[in-house]
Amino acid sequence: MRIGILGLGRIGAFHAETLFGLDAVESLVVADPFAEAAKTAAERFGADVADSPEAVLAAGVDGVVIAAATDAHPGLILAAVEAGVPVFCEKPVARTTTEGVAVLRAVQGSAVPIQIGYNRRFDAGFVAARAAVATGELGRLHTVRSTTLDPAPPPAAYVAGSGGIFRDCSVHDFDIIRWVTGREVSEVYAVGGNRGADYIREAGDADTTGAILTLDDGTIAVVSNSRHNARGYDVRMELHGFTDSIAVGLEDKLPLRSVEPGVTFPAGVPHDFFMDRFTAAYRAELTAFTEVVAGARPSPCTIEDALEAGWIAEACTLSLHEHRPVTIAEVRAF
Repeated sequence: MRIGILGLGRIGAFHAETLFGLDAVESLVVADPFAEAAKTAAERFGADVADSPEAVLAAGVDGVVIAAATDAHPGLILAAVEAGVPVFCEKPVARTTTEGVAVLRAVQGSAVPIQIGYNRRFDAGFVAARAAVATGELGRLHTVRSTTLDPAPPPAAYVAGSGGIFRDCSVHDFDIIRWVTGREVSEVYAVGGNRGADYIREAGDADTTGAILTLDDGTIAVVSNSRHNARGYDVRMELHGFTDSIAVGLEDKLPLRSVEPGVTFPAGVPHDFFMDRFTAAYRAELTAFTEVVAGARPSPCTIEDALEAGWIAEACTLSLHEHRPVTIAEVRAF
């Protein structure tokens, strides 16, 4: 099949490399406002270069991957749907949940599949954790812990336009908690602080946060996030039930150092970036998209899924600023 790619920044170029290595993908068509980025992709992957998103959609593509800036997501999703081209779009659907809802309403009734990029759903550890919950081998859950710690904060310009740590970073934890447990979040309480880069505080954001999520069956989920984890990129989940407990991410590249006498775990080189930690997951995610394009499976992560994680992020942001518990019902727009 022939796949278009809109946007060839860090993640777009990574997706181009991944798609180039998939057996189902025969050719790529790329477009980026920066001509040099498109030229580089053409040289590396034998891709055809188009001068606009419209030209990509008109180039006989079977599916399109949107990796452009967030502000462009709504328009590009709608253009692809109007052209009848299946869409993979990196999260978020839009900069705000209000805009995301507008996109959802605009595409309702369309048969064109849309997949939103939440890659943890394709990580082998999280897949196994979901299966363990679904089969009941953990018993009834009582506690979930989810962690995302970045090795260093993103640039100031990125932070200023990110919408805040809950919408940009924690939202991955929120999505995977919903997906693994099969439950919805009913209420949140969030706290945050700034112990590092001044520009994060100046942007009205926090660099380290914690959130308590109450799920609709009473399970408690604890979410921990930080922009500062000097040892590496740390993504983990623990699930504790009345029968058993399991962990995702407890492996030799875990960026933690044990100080217990005689303990040598973890012994590997720590993960240093999200593309290192989730290389296999991204490949599985885009493989799934080719199956969506081929009509072999429905979208594994819909706009509705993305919006559900977005409501949790909105609730946590409000909770942080108002220092109080916030229900999802307070922020949900539909």
